[in-house]
Amino acid sequence: MDSRVSELFGGCCRPGGGPAMGGTLKAKGAGGSSGCGGPKGKKKNGRNRGGKANNPPYLPPELKLVNPSQYRFEHLVTQMKWRLQEGRGEAVYQIGVEDNGLLVGLAEEEMRASLKTLHRMAEKVGADITVLREREVDYDSDTPRKITEVLVRKVPDNQQFLDLRVAVLGNVDSGKSTLLGVLTQGELDNGRGRARLNLFRHLHEIQSGRTSSISFEILGFNSKGEVVNYSDSRTAEEICESSSKMITFIDLAGHHKYLHTTIFGLTSYCPDCALLLVSANTGIAGTTREHLGLALALKVPFFIVVSKVDLCARTTVERTVRQLERVLKQPGCHKVPMLVTSEDDAVTAAQQFAQSPNVTPIFTLSSVSGESLDLLKVFLNILPPLTNSKEQEELMQQLTEFQVDEIYTVPEVGTVVGGTLSSGICREGDQLVVGPTDDGCFLELRVCSIQRNRSACRVLRAGQAATLALGDFDRALLRKGMVMVSPEMNPTICSVFEAEIVLLFHATTFRRGFQVTVHVGNVRQTAVVEKIHAKDKLRTGEKAVVRFRFLKHPEYLKVGAKLLFREGVTKGIGHVTDVQAISAGEAQANMSF
Repeated sequence: MDSRVSELFGGCCRPGGGPAMGGTLKAKGAGGSSGCGGPKGKKKNGRNRGGKANNPPYLPPELKLVNPSQYRFEHLVTQMKWRLQEGRGEAVYQIGVEDNGLLVGLAEEEMRASLKTLHRMAEKVGADITVLREREVDYDSDTPRKITEVLVRKVPDNQQFLDLRVAVLGNVDSGKSTLLGVLTQGELDNGRGRARLNLFRHLHEIQSGRTSSISFEILGFNSKGEVVNYSDSRTAEEICESSSKMITFIDLAGHHKYLHTTIFGLTSYCPDCALLLVSANTGIAGTTREHLGLALALKVPFFIVVSKVDLCARTTVERTVRQLERVLKQPGCHKVPMLVTSEDDAVTAAQQFAQSPNVTPIFTLSSVSGESLDLLKVFLNILPPLTNSKEQEELMQQLTEFQVDEIYTVPEVGTVVGGTLSSGICREGDQLVVGPTDDGCFLELRVCSIQRNRSACRVLRAGQAATLALGDFDRALLRKGMVMVSPEMNPTICSVFEAEIVLLFHATTFRRGFQVTVHVGNVRQTAVVEKIHAKDKLRTGEKAVVRFRFLKHPEYLKVGAKLLFREGVTKGIGHVTDVQAISAGEAQANMSF
């Protein structure tokens, strides 16, 4: 968003780059981009999850939306189709802003005519428009003039909703499950945890009130930006059918003894961003710093929610916010905190969050009184996808690769696996191979049916999470950490691999023979350090290339994959630099050894 527009609408941390767009209309793609041109505009690379901000494509300026000619109208419709395609079903238009960022505004009659034209354009492409905010501008004119931001949203052309995955982090008892219960069920909590009961998967979780496993909850928004959840007794399938945009919350454990589960959720389920929950009355305590460090290490963008503001005085809330701001500004974080106190702030925060990896919105709310809960909903509604359509299309061109994260047995269905499609396309009836098994083999299987967010789905695309029914395939042959791939891929496996690591913390010295639990994507297994290249030992903060050997069975790894290892208080991060591919026979011999 142009800095002048940002300042007018309540200002923000770091204005996004990129040119403004034109005439009386400034359009903005879902990735925070400005522009409203056609496919011939010059493109720049999109933002990746590694945190590189990308400027959107520059598009030719528009002149006016007041009573356009038929030819002009068709041209505008074509531009809107392209913008929606680039934004994966979403685009934001700024009406009354010149292409150079000058806030000229429009008179009331011209604004009504422009909005009417925009509505006609949206109807033509099967979309709806929602006015996000409007402000008067101080322009050299006797008549009042204003600019307006409008959200245009439609169901994507493939009839699959836009899905964002949000991992929920935070210390134990900070209110993670309660907040998700309030958002997804549509009812406030009673102060004693009633809202979270529907989220728990095990009896001991209900008895203790603490999450120990990974659960998924969905919150939908329709094309008009209205919340779609279980408040109207809808089933999950009805929520999916009524929603143009879906937020899938990954509820992770907060207690330190379940840290391995939290790490697995972050590395395996590939969240688009994370929500870090902090209790207002306790501040940064327990595993909060550790979860913050995990998000930073894995380069997952995150925003912060300060909960339980109804339990303490305003001065306590302000002290907690100041504490968070100090931590975020430290050299290890390099974040720019932005406190959200109004709807304008929420809209600006969503746009800036997508443009700059350094911006960290902070919300203060209560799940009991509902204070500022609507601001979080506005943020989630406006939050654009953090990957562009081009990146997804490139992944879809590759061979099929599905990570196995969960395994179930469903009566009358058979064996079911849950996970994320890393690349390619998966359809009902596809023949795939799954592995590696303990002896290094890959086994043939058939995908009988697919469900995405608890509703039937015939086609699964790269980046989407789903459950696949495998019929009568023997569950005993499956385990977490396997992959299902196309037979043409000829997948390779390894028991030994090398990684370039940074030792984040170790009490003494990190030496050959030390055993750690290694997390690489959905792989989680104990490995032993076989060799530290060019060094005999490592201390906290030092870097090196280390050779690891899995102790139990071979795994499927890719060069360049992010790696995180831990053992007690010992922690380190890095990436895989080399894998020593082996055959099934070699794998069996290595494991016997």
